[in-house]
Amino acid sequence: MSLLLSMAGFALASSISPGPVNLVALSAGARHGLYASMKHVTGATVGFCLLLLLTGFSLQELLSRWSGSMQLIQWAGVAFLFYMAFKLAVDKGDLQSSGTAAGPSMLTGAAMQWLNPKAWLASVAGMGAYAASGDGSEVLQFSAIYFVICYASIATWAFAGVRLQHRLRDARRVRWFNRGLAVILVASAVQMMA
Repeated sequence: MSLLLSMAGFALASSISPGPVNLVALSAGARHGLYASMKHVTGATVGFCLLLLLTGFSLQELLSRWSGSMQLIQWAGVAFLFYMAFKLAVDKGDLQSSGTAAGPSMLTGAAMQWLNPKAWLASVAGMGAYAASGDGSEVLQFSAIYFVICYASIATWAFAGVRLQHRLRDARRVRWFNRGLAVILVASAVQMMA
């Protein structure tokens, strides 16, 4: 039982902590509402768990053989974070379509995880710690625990965004909110490059 709690603790610490996927969930919740933002939450969770499964079932070994792979993933992730920050920074803050707009798609959520160096590090570190043997049952068990916790964590960020909606009633406030998130995304991208 203590191994399961340890797995759950690792999953919670890496899923609930601020990062690009969670910031987009926060923004989506504030901008589009909970229902529309759940596509992003679902895509990000499925995308991460797929990455986790592939890492557990040999991707970790493949990445260690190709020395430049992690750096390539890191630079692609940084470029994607800059793109997302730019989109937030230039957003006009118009809330006319709030609640009816589609919000970020499932594919966007999944792609963010695959381009997120934090997700890669969590996958490799988690599988290294809890399923290093490559035992299929350990990989599946850790991935199942991670799925539930990751989904709940990202959904919590989206719900927090929904709770902020009442403070973001005019376009000026939304612009400042989005620009603040853009600055945080740029800061996390810069931190990843260091």
